[in-house]
Amino acid sequence: MITGAGTGLGKGTAIGLAKKGHQVIAGVQVWEQKSKLLEELKEHKIEDKVEVIKLDILSDLDCQNAARYDIDILVNNAGMGQSGPVGEMPVGLIRQVMETNVFSTLEFSQPFIRAMQERGSGKIVFVSSIAGLTTSPYLGAYNASKHALESIAQSLRDELHSFGVSVASINPGPFETGFNDRMYESFEQWHDDDYYFTNKKTIIEASKKLLENQFDPQIMIDEMVNVIPQDDQAFRTIVPKEFEKMCKAYQERQYDLKCNEIDKSKS
Repeated sequence: MITGAGTGLGKGTAIGLAKKGHQVIAGVQVWEQKSKLLEELKEHKIEDKVEVIKLDILSDLDCQNAARYDIDILVNNAGMGQSGPVGEMPVGLIRQVMETNVFSTLEFSQPFIRAMQERGSGKIVFVSSIAGLTTSPYLGAYNASKHALESIAQSLRDELHSFGVSVASINPGPFETGFNDRMYESFEQWHDDDYYFTNKKTIIEASKKLLENQFDPQIMIDEMVNVIPQDDQAFRTIVPKEFEKMCKAYQERQYDLKCNEIDKSKS
């Protein structure tokens, strides 16, 4: 089962796994996404390999319906983001990000975790981000949610090991699915230069470095299709691979910074 399979990496991975012969339950957030995905499945001639269900992980009804499925692997891919300076942005927006990416993701997973524990086998995969291992300008809300998700994944890995349930995280870099572009635009819904001290131009300029250097999402989809079915995939899969060194170096530098300094990657 893959959540957030109506668009982007989730949809591509659902299609890719089905092409490899796996039976996939693809959860889409809204009904319109179901219609579009069903058309694509017919085009690829894999409609018999994918069951598409309405699955908004913030909907109790959707979650209850999904929980009736007996699955081997759960891929928690659904997520959202908000941009803006965390010292100024409405905290309610940060709560929305945390609710989707952390609390609802964990709550949705728990019935499957129990079923896997009782069976003595199963796998939970969290699609996190390099944003859970580093930070990016004006994406603090998203960074916070993915850092929290990383901690949950590590805790579950340790707690569920003795029950035969494995846990892994997948950490994409910036891929051109449209997700990053929409996330960076979201601050414009509430920001006003006449009120907030962080200038709009500063946020836009900071976003350009990421948005102008995004990768072909097929690279990430291919890796997800490769590792998700594995019994012994790495706990953490970072793509592109060269970002692994960057993330490790970033984390290491945080131990040496003074309180009145910023990381060199932010200067």
